[in-house]
Amino acid sequence: QAQLVESGGGLVQAGGSLRLSCAASGRTFSSSVKGWFRQAPGKEREFVAACNWSGDSTFYADSVKGRFTISRDNAKNMVYLQMNTLKPEDTAVYYCAVSSSPFITIHDREYRYWGQGTQVTVSS
Repeated sequence: QAQLVESGGGLVQAGGSLRLSCAASGRTFSSSVKGWFRQAPGKEREFVAACNWSGDSTFYADSVKGRFTISRDNAKNMVYLQMNTLKPEDTAVYYCAVSSSPFITIHDREYRYWGQGTQVTVSS
């Protein structure tokens, strides 16, 4: 009923850019907060960014603030993560997720639906 599919991951050199996309299907997402999380090997999943239904309210982890931009296109059921000035520390599997709450949260347990993830590797 609820499906999320990420794309756009790959290998990039430090300082480069990458744009991740997440295609969402289902009829319960139009008013939902959407977010991006990431998980590096051997590390716990961490919050990256989130936005409200209209995309006019956003929140970013300190580690990516000023470099990453989250946006969404509700007409296309898409959410994006533009990643600039990438660092090796950004290497991780990136996941998009949907919260059932209209309020932005950084806690992954509050996000109900998840994609399978897309690998981002930043070389030094």
